[in-house]
Amino acid sequence: MYRHILVPVEGTDLSIDTVSKAVEFAKKIGARITFVHARSDFGATDGGALVHAMSPKDYAQQEAGSARAILAKGEVEAQTFGVPYQSIAKTSDRPYEVIIDTAEEQDCDLIFMASHGKRGLKGLFVGSQTQKVLAHTTIPVLVSSVESNATSPEMNAAISAIKGEHRSLAAVIKGLQHVLEQARVTQLPLNARLLRAMILYFRRFTQELHHPKEEEYLFARLRGKSAEADKVIGTLEIQHVAEPTIIAAIEAAVDIYLAAPNAVNLGSLTLSVEKYADHIWGHMTLEEKEILPDCRRHFTTSDWKEIANAFLENGDPRFDKDRDADFDKFFERIMNLADIG
Repeated sequence: MYRHILVPVEGTDLSIDTVSKAVEFAKKIGARITFVHARSDFGATDGGALVHAMSPKDYAQQEAGSARAILAKGEVEAQTFGVPYQSIAKTSDRPYEVIIDTAEEQDCDLIFMASHGKRGLKGLFVGSQTQKVLAHTTIPVLVSSVESNATSPEMNAAISAIKGEHRSLAAVIKGLQHVLEQARVTQLPLNARLLRAMILYFRRFTQELHHPKEEEYLFARLRGKSAEADKVIGTLEIQHVAEPTIIAAIEAAVDIYLAAPNAVNLGSLTLSVEKYADHIWGHMTLEEKEILPDCRRHFTTSDWKEIANAFLENGDPRFDKDRDADFDKFFERIMNLADIG
């Protein structure tokens, strides 16, 4: 049986679906995972050369790109299910070569990839990375169907988007826990800019974007379908109301620590972050294990289309696409600053 699986990841919501399936598969067979992401060679472009000449600092940030953010989402999924993992990012404009080379270097015995065409292998687009990997590797490849192959592509797209937002939030929490532990071990002061950015992300992303969409497009539609679902929705709504107070406690602990960065104040800050981490993990677990399965049972294709539109294309004017993109970029910057790889 396979013991070490290579899972390529990319910056799409469909990648979340592929990662979820790969982690579930690895859990069942007791395998470990290596996530790999092939980032484009920014330095090889005319724009990259210009940025490097004018602002080396900006160049370094753009060269890092979204790789850390993309990998962090996969890491959170593996961590959630207790699957051992490592992550690798390489710069290349030939992703299939990165996938094959990394699988060989890491002694992987299986590559887990998604098809992006219709109905399995016959529908693979000519020139797709999956097809190129299949053509050039001797390592077994397990091709997983994605949205266009699913019985309900709208449902899969919506659920992948919701889980993607969960993984982004969890990755920022993981990054904060990492920098707190590093500060404890090294006894070096924490980066004030990073701490402030993470708190801002917690507060604005959850309160302005994620929670309102859950309440409008999931909870409102599901309410009244069953007594069990109503009870869970009630619990989740109470947690939504309580969350700003928990985040405010972290912000207060940060202020105290920055005024006097000692071990006692670091410990207090760590405790406040752990309380928030427990809150978020419990909240997301309840949604993914109770609410989403209920939604699968009760929602129609029309429901899923509207939900997918809200989470992916932001058809509702209250959730504009520019704001979603801003949060994505903000998330990328935080992950690069945290540098948890």
